[in-house]
Amino acid sequence: MKEPLILTIDFGTQSVRAGLFNKKGEIVALEKVKYEPAYFSKNPGWAEQDPDYYFECLCKATNELVKKNKDKISDVLGVVMDFFRDSAVCVDKDGKPTRPLILWLDERRAEGKEKLPLSARAIFKVVGMGPTIELNRKRSMALWIQENEPEVWAKTDKFLMVSTYINYKLIGEFVDSPSTQAGHLPIDFKCGKFYKDPMKHLKGQIFGVPKEKLCKLVGSGDVLGAVSKEAAKLSGLPEGMKIFTGGSDKSAETLGLGVVDDKTAAISYGTACTVEVPRTKYSDAEPFLPAYPGIIKNTWDLDVQVYRGYWMLNWFAKEFGSGVTIEKMIDEIETINKLNKEIKKIQPGSEGLVLQPYWGPGLRRPLAKGGVVGFSDRHTKIHMYRAIIEGIAYCLREGLELFEKKRLHHKVEKIRISGGGSQSDIICQITADIFNLPVSKIQTYECSSLGSAMAGFIAAGEFKNKEEAAAAMVHQSVEFKPNPEAVKKYDYLYKKVYVKMYPNLKDLYKNVKLFCDK
Repeated sequence: MKEPLILTIDFGTQSVRAGLFNKKGEIVALEKVKYEPAYFSKNPGWAEQDPDYYFECLCKATNELVKKNKDKISDVLGVVMDFFRDSAVCVDKDGKPTRPLILWLDERRAEGKEKLPLSARAIFKVVGMGPTIELNRKRSMALWIQENEPEVWAKTDKFLMVSTYINYKLIGEFVDSPSTQAGHLPIDFKCGKFYKDPMKHLKGQIFGVPKEKLCKLVGSGDVLGAVSKEAAKLSGLPEGMKIFTGGSDKSAETLGLGVVDDKTAAISYGTACTVEVPRTKYSDAEPFLPAYPGIIKNTWDLDVQVYRGYWMLNWFAKEFGSGVTIEKMIDEIETINKLNKEIKKIQPGSEGLVLQPYWGPGLRRPLAKGGVVGFSDRHTKIHMYRAIIEGIAYCLREGLELFEKKRLHHKVEKIRISGGGSQSDIICQITADIFNLPVSKIQTYECSSLGSAMAGFIAAGEFKNKEEAAAAMVHQSVEFKPNPEAVKKYDYLYKKVYVKMYPNLKDLYKNVKLFCDK
């Protein structure tokens, strides 16, 4: 063996990447296959995909990787995969999909015709979680299928996350890691197990999925299985190659940034934007809102998400721009540089334009809508563009401060940043100024893949723990320090305007919801 390698497969919303990483954190090889299309919509707001299409794209990527790196494949210790979250696949007794996959971006809602028991509803109401539980039930893909496609549900033997289905295609068994089950499933994240009788459990019954329709779970850091004979023919991967447990894209990204303790936060500026803080002791992010299992055993990530995060830039470009999509904004350096120059002309705080980024409902505030205050005749579409960026950062700061006060009981000292938005230096600087913390990037934008590689080396015994893996494989590339003048402006707008927007607007949001429901 020349040098040990881990083969990573990173499933994003737009593409899949297959890579080879060494113990220095270097990308030895990388192949990317873009989904064409990323999803299809039979109705407005729907987002679906053929689950087998994801496996086909995986096979294209791995076949190309193996073809170009035949001399290195024998050095691979195993495969680790990470996946986008909360995307459901229904399969029959033969393991065949009974309908297209429902992607996490999908906006359909169940009606909630079958009510929870009165005692459960009363408990949720007393603890102030009634609206959150109601939203969670309406967003449950299983309940929507039961209400609208009962014939499909009747044929559904297993209700799976996309990660489990891909594992099945590679291994031949419905098996997965707790870290990939972040979605509308009846799982006890603290224990890493599904509830024994979900339909009778206070929390488990919310999602309407019985135990017999769920997969087998194994602990993080274990072996899921091996590449089957049939999968080897299709993927080009050697038959019998080990597949270690993987995790969600966000948990892999957090580890890949080298964020291994709760003094550092990880921010991901992707289609969905998150701030995550890792912990080695479980605690709910908020009452009835869990911390999600990390990609490493006995770790959990406190997580706050802006559901439609940098998707909002796509929305902005589509509705107010010249047709430039966020994919082009992220992928084309010239476009990024042009946008950087434009928003650099706008002063911190967008001349008093403050945006609340609830273009998609969140669990913490299920009734919230998007809001913008402070418009005047001096504002342009570039002000609006910058206000979106600032509003997302305000929202993530609010979530992080909640963690610091309620769960950590100390201040976070620094931030590591990743995702498409992190490729813009001005966005990184805005983040440093809004949080008043140093913000740094690492040697690669492939942070999820790097985190998966780190998890693989730990599982294979090449590193003792995440700290040792991070020291060897994660290397800071650049740091952005807060600008005192900008910090002062942002702090004023955050405290005097942003955090007061939701309390003052929530009754209006409720009225808007009632109007839209009519």
